[in-house]
Amino acid sequence: MTQKLDRTRQASRIGDRGGYSVDDTRPDYRAAAVRRRMSPGALRTWFNIAEQWQLTDVQAARLVGTPLSTCRRWKRAPDVTLDVGQIERLSLLLGIYQALVILLTPADAADNWIKRPNTRPLFSGQTPLQRMLAGPTEDLAVVGRYQGAQRAG
Repeated sequence: MTQKLDRTRQASRIGDRGGYSVDDTRPDYRAAAVRRRMSPGALRTWFNIAEQWQLTDVQAARLVGTPLSTCRRWKRAPDVTLDVGQIERLSLLLGIYQALVILLTPADAADNWIKRPNTRPLFSGQTPLQRMLAGPTEDLAVVGRYQGAQRAG
């Protein structure tokens, strides 16, 4: 206990949490070392999801918040370190995918959900993909929260 307290005091003095969040239970993706470790796997997973969702390269790049040329380069060689915003966007996208897999079966129903017009006020007749492509990270978060609410019942 003393060791943990000392480490917390030291981290608060120097502003470094050693790659872990304040509660010490999950990696802090703001730390460069954590992002360097997470980025390649997150990108490979994302490109598999994008293929499964039958997204164009333009759509996949836009959802990650990066230029098309950068996204294509990452697809060929995913061993890069993403910035905090890109990790955040990927985290939201992977969470949306996970929620869809849990909520909808068979798999093709989950994959097609993002491309079906949705009459809920949140979507105003647009597809969830259109909402997510609108630009800001908040649009991904809104779809993610919607999925979370659906899971909660």
